[in-house]
Amino acid sequence: MVESEFEVRLKKLRELERLGLSPYKQKFKPNTTAKEIKEKFQHLKPGEHEEKENFKISGRILTIRDFGGSVFFHIIDSTDKIQCFIEKRGNEQILEFFKKLLDTGDIVGISGTVFRTKKGEITIYVRDIKVLAKCLHPLPEKWHGLKEIETRLRMRYLDLIMNPEVKQIFIKRHKIVSFIREFLTERGFIEVETPILQPVPSGAVAKPFKTYHNELEMNLFLRIAPELYLKRLIIGGFEKVFEIGRNFRNEGVSSHHNPEFTMIELYQAYSDYNDLIELTEKLITELSLHVNGKCTLKQGEEEIEFSTPFPKISIKEEVIKRAGIPAEKIKDTAFLKEKLKGKIEIDEDDDWGEIIVKYFEKYVADNLKEPTFVIDFPTSTSPLAKRKEDDPDFVERFELYAFGMEIANAFSELNDPEDQKKRFEEQIKIRRMRELVEDMDWDFVKALEHGMPPTAGEGIGIDRLVMLLTGAQSIKEVILFPTMKPEDKT
Repeated sequence: MVESEFEVRLKKLRELERLGLSPYKQKFKPNTTAKEIKEKFQHLKPGEHEEKENFKISGRILTIRDFGGSVFFHIIDSTDKIQCFIEKRGNEQILEFFKKLLDTGDIVGISGTVFRTKKGEITIYVRDIKVLAKCLHPLPEKWHGLKEIETRLRMRYLDLIMNPEVKQIFIKRHKIVSFIREFLTERGFIEVETPILQPVPSGAVAKPFKTYHNELEMNLFLRIAPELYLKRLIIGGFEKVFEIGRNFRNEGVSSHHNPEFTMIELYQAYSDYNDLIELTEKLITELSLHVNGKCTLKQGEEEIEFSTPFPKISIKEEVIKRAGIPAEKIKDTAFLKEKLKGKIEIDEDDDWGEIIVKYFEKYVADNLKEPTFVIDFPTSTSPLAKRKEDDPDFVERFELYAFGMEIANAFSELNDPEDQKKRFEEQIKIRRMRELVEDMDWDFVKALEHGMPPTAGEGIGIDRLVMLLTGAQSIKEVILFPTMKPEDKT
């Protein structure tokens, strides 16, 4: 019976233990990295060996080339990969140990000096090697690699090992989040934390995840947005706040949607949505320069250069123009239902505002490639936004689009408690019809009755922002462990 790869590697592990070298107990402290060695020894000429300085480096074995009397192999650490070399002359025991007991995937600690091969590759001349963690499963084949998307996402640890460009996406993600924190802190914002478990899911119209607290004997919901808690802080006297955290929506999965996602929400007192347009333009341009070194966005082969100010377009005007709607009929629900029947999916309870937003999202939004502010949202689709003074049927709100994807949503916040109560009551009717949560956050209305200064607020999807700045075309590519269906074990 032929032994499996797992069984072969397990035997090697047992042999290591027999020799008193259990790899899961050994300690090793590296004093350098692959990247540092490559940078430090750029001056070496082919065939030149720096034998005076000894280094300690650790990493995972990626490839092995056995030439009989010598072995070349590559290891990878958190910074880069580097070639290593063991030869029989003067290192016979080490070479025998390596060939007999080590495999690709093993994590090792190496002591050695540095030389440049005749072919020009900077290489570690191995003087000693320790096994730090034995890998019991083979890495994906060298040439085929790990390409199948579902396997990559389910086994993200292998994805990160075999595909260095994936690791770079998440390094960029870290830089993006760090930069946003610094950008806002420099402008006087403070970072806060608000509840993830909420008695009433609020701040957006979305289906929540529901749970139950045994001790308190009450239903709780994973938050769909932190908005109303952050506005309570504005009421309490904070003038600039932000929160970066997870939100949860029990809805569909797509290239732009994951049930668990990261957002930043920020609120600024004594401001309106025009102030946030300016802030957002600065954030996006400075972020692009910081992460990519230029003001460009790339998706596939398409690259777009952008500059400020970003274009602004009106939902109302775009629908009037593209759908051929007379301006005086744009608020006529019956007319719109008849005119647009068959072009978009219209629910029986949709009003004119919901209809024109649906039309815009289907026929206009996908074509917005360069960063574009979309304004003039109907009041019925924006229950937490302040009405426009010159047309109360619309609100002071914008969404930022790029490559057909919504990146940010912001508005001048509604701070009239009577208007807010009335809109909550209207939302209750809609939610009941659509089988969403029936109640609203009435305590927030009470908070508003204590007075909230004129305020502007914005939510930016971190995952989509990372997609935008890395060129990723699926949200799964920028979330380390995206939500997925369990594997079918049958």
